[in-house]
Amino acid sequence: MRIGELSERTGLSRDAIRFYERIGLVESHRSPNGYRDFGDETLPWLDYVRTAQRLGFSLAEIGRHGAEVRLAPDPTAALSALFAERIAAVDAKMAELAALRAELAERAGTGCPLEPDRIRAAQVGARQVGSPRFG
Repeated sequence: MRIGELSERTGLSRDAIRFYERIGLVESHRSPNGYRDFGDETLPWLDYVRTAQRLGFSLAEIGRHGAEVRLAPDPTAALSALFAERIAAVDAKMAELAALRAELAERAGTGCPLEPDRIRAAQVGARQVGSPRFG
């Protein structure tokens, strides 16, 4: 199918399809008159690309993992393993964000350490405990 039909059927712009072709995510064959001709397998692949992007995978990851999934003895298991890895990464990020939120909540309302009176108090306190100074 030509790029116009592929664009209509996928909802992607022609420019997006050309970009995907330029970076190697899709392939076309040129007809004698120079038109791009895409195989029917391009439709489900582009649907997969859009879904994978929505799930947080980069185009580089999609290209790399797409080949791995296609060549795997069990593509379903390979895709499930990729999703499990992504879930672990999301869980780690959520834990990191929860810790950040807890620290922000703890510090909220405690005053600004950059206020002149607080800076002086901190300096006086440091001298009183015998903290070494620079130099």
